[in-house]
Amino acid sequence: MKKHLNIDINTLPDEGKTFSGELDGSIFSAEGEDINATSPLFYDLHLQKFDSELLIRGNVSASFEFICDRCLSPFIQTITVNAFSLCIEVEGSQVDLADALREEVVILFPDYPHCDQADDPEECKLDSRYLAVDKPPLGDVKTLPRDEQPNPWDALDTLGDDPSKTEH
Repeated sequence: MKKHLNIDINTLPDEGKTFSGELDGSIFSAEGEDINATSPLFYDLHLQKFDSELLIRGNVSASFEFICDRCLSPFIQTITVNAFSLCIEVEGSQVDLADALREEVVILFPDYPHCDQADDPEECKLDSRYLAVDKPPLGDVKTLPRDEQPNPWDALDTLGDDPSKTEH
């Protein structure tokens, strides 16, 4: 499967041309990023040249495996960019659109992925132990009363003091 979408600007007709196909999903993992694409990047584009600019309009989509931010379970979510437009300055007779299409998809990645937003939404199964901030401890774990706990901020009180006056 191809990793580049090279367009020969000199062969584009004045009315533009439509390009459809797919690019290898490995284009998302370039630059050492940990992005797990589960499908190719699908594209359906109309390209038209205006003087030294190339207008790109169309749709792109790809599926990815994300890890739920709440319950840490993996899930698949498809990112789709419908009816996007992009205008780029053309220098030379060839242009590779793969990076531009990749950026259009990556910019829409969820900041905090949740499995209830998956292609097949799942119920987040949270472990209640992680939500039990004010619940009494289970088992033999003892929590010291607040006034008996060591205070890590006490070390800051000695900063700036004369070292000869510091107690050891």
